[in-house]
Amino acid sequence: MLPTQNTPQPEAWAGHPKGSPAYGRLLAGLAFAGVATFAQLYSTQAVLPIMASDLQISAAEAALTISLATVGLAVTVIPWSFLADRIGRVRAMTLGITAATVLGLLVPLAATFPLLLGLRLLEGMALGGIPAIAIAYLNEEVHKVHAAMAAGSYVAGTTLGGLAGRLVAGPVGELWGWRAAALAVSALAAAAAVLFLVLVPKARGFTPARASGFRGAARTLGGHLRNPRLLALYVQAFLLMGGFVAVYNYLGFRLSGDPFGLPATVISLIFVAYLSGTVTSRLAGSLTLRFGRRTILLAGIALMAAGLALTLTQLLLLILAGLLVFTGGFFAAHSIGAGWTGGIAATGRAQAASLYNLAYYLGSSAIGWAGGLVFQSHGWTALALTVIGLACTTAVITAVVHPASGAGQSNTRQRNTRQRGAGQTPTGQGRTAQDGQASC
Repeated sequence: MLPTQNTPQPEAWAGHPKGSPAYGRLLAGLAFAGVATFAQLYSTQAVLPIMASDLQISAAEAALTISLATVGLAVTVIPWSFLADRIGRVRAMTLGITAATVLGLLVPLAATFPLLLGLRLLEGMALGGIPAIAIAYLNEEVHKVHAAMAAGSYVAGTTLGGLAGRLVAGPVGELWGWRAAALAVSALAAAAAVLFLVLVPKARGFTPARASGFRGAARTLGGHLRNPRLLALYVQAFLLMGGFVAVYNYLGFRLSGDPFGLPATVISLIFVAYLSGTVTSRLAGSLTLRFGRRTILLAGIALMAAGLALTLTQLLLLILAGLLVFTGGFFAAHSIGAGWTGGIAATGRAQAASLYNLAYYLGSSAIGWAGGLVFQSHGWTALALTVIGLACTTAVITAVVHPASGAGQSNTRQRNTRQRGAGQTPTGQGRTAQDGQASC
């Protein structure tokens, strides 16, 4: 029998609704992916002073174990995004997380410092298969009504992952050395990777993309880089993340020296400040509906600068309070910037997100390392003022480039309202990444 105009067509996949078993498994699976990724990526940060002393290297050289891992991630996020378009999000994430876990278990066995750096670089390259792909997968598999909340939950999971790795490494490193600390974090990441593989649901909203070749890829990326609003977000990611990592890389050195003299176990507790980011990354997404992305982004940057100013004192309580405010402000700004890239990009959203991640981790690598040169030469005050300057520069760029009215978000809501009024349901193809407010 030939089909007629009245023959019902298969409904487009709308995504898992909040409260469904698959929705819960998806969030739990991605949370464990975040733990496996960010526990490993920054696993040496809590033991940098111990590593510097054991290997007889400087603070800036020890920080290379962070910088090279983030460089590896930065240079591979775009290739991973194109691979995921071809083979699927879940398969690409599985490849990346498995390779990173194996490499992480080899890191404690490195016999020389150059070999250690090489393993950290490869580990970062493998981890490039997680951050941008996770957000793309989430937006394809979660119902658009709940995607913003789901993305905020994912980012909250990534902050907890980074915190867990640092809290494990600090005490273990003080008791048995940095190699034991790296092994303990790798074991934690391996367990999280297994749970990710067990929990994450099979993709239903993914459609393989045809290979566009080098010219097609260059055209997509070039279009994003010529968009001033996207470019401003990439600059924001580079400057803010670079300053953020520099603060956490070298605050431990400050607190271990005079007049504080804190042991490594106590210093590792400063990473509990990440919990403020767990809260603000979710809160920022909901506040944008009331105040707009631009306002919340600028407010997050202001909190960063204010919190960092408090660390200029010699009072430990004020330093820790400032770190809480600084961290909360950073994650609020980052969650808005990461989600906004997809809201601005009309096509090639996975690549837009990958460029954001590229800038984000290049900033972590370059400024996170260079901050050590400032710290070693001029002390903490100079480093803190430098990072405040980066935050102020970002605020000026954001205020100039982005419209004050938050028109992009408003227009998207109006378009969705018109579609609902016409009896249309936006499909996965029409979903904007504004529904996923944040990325790791």
